[in-house]
Amino acid sequence: MSSTNTISHEIADTLRDEILRQRYRSGDRFPSERDLAVRFDASRGAVREALSQLEQLGLIHTQPGGARVQSVNAASLAVLGPLMALDGYPDPLLVDQFLQTFGVLTAMTAKNAVNAASPEQLIQLKKLVLELADHSDDFEAMQPRWRELLEAMSTIADNLVVRLISNDLKAQFVDQMMKLGIHPKIERSSIDQLLTGLRVGMNKQDGEIAGQAMQNHFQELRAAVGEAIKFRDKEPSIRAVN
Repeated sequence: MSSTNTISHEIADTLRDEILRQRYRSGDRFPSERDLAVRFDASRGAVREALSQLEQLGLIHTQPGGARVQSVNAASLAVLGPLMALDGYPDPLLVDQFLQTFGVLTAMTAKNAVNAASPEQLIQLKKLVLELADHSDDFEAMQPRWRELLEAMSTIADNLVVRLISNDLKAQFVDQMMKLGIHPKIERSSIDQLLTGLRVGMNKQDGEIAGQAMQNHFQELRAAVGEAIKFRDKEPSIRAVN
């Protein structure tokens, strides 16, 4: 990456966070290229590239007379990660909205995958569920098995739109939660119900059962993550370290 590209990314990241923190409000005229070049001691080319990145995110709109700030509601999905990382700690409401949305997508993927699976694919899915069960007592150890199972289901379900959205959500959310050390405590009975529901759904090749098992699990997960965030919110020393 050239130094100009590096500088443009740094400028874009700074301005992006300022927009997300509402230093600039929706409809405001954005500073000119000249003013930004002076502020960041950068070339007009680097600033122009940074503004292009912000426009791709949907945070500004360039028009005759300069750029104007767009509402975050009009932004692309790519701002989710930066939004959650603004203060080094995720907004509980944003996390819950993510889990609710991702849960719906995952349940739909599980339903469609089980219904569409060939006998060989069902055997593969059952094997992955068994591997998940073998590590169900360790939250971190479960994560790669979860990813493998969801990847297999996504491949079988073959819904490109859902897959692309899910990939973006996972990339911006899951790794960040792991880095923050947020490990929700999910009741063993909830995990057992999920695994049982998946097994039954696969044995009967009934996607409704598998999808409902996923949906129920994400409801439990939302509550568990909410509690984990509240716990860490009461530990300012932990937040400062992370």
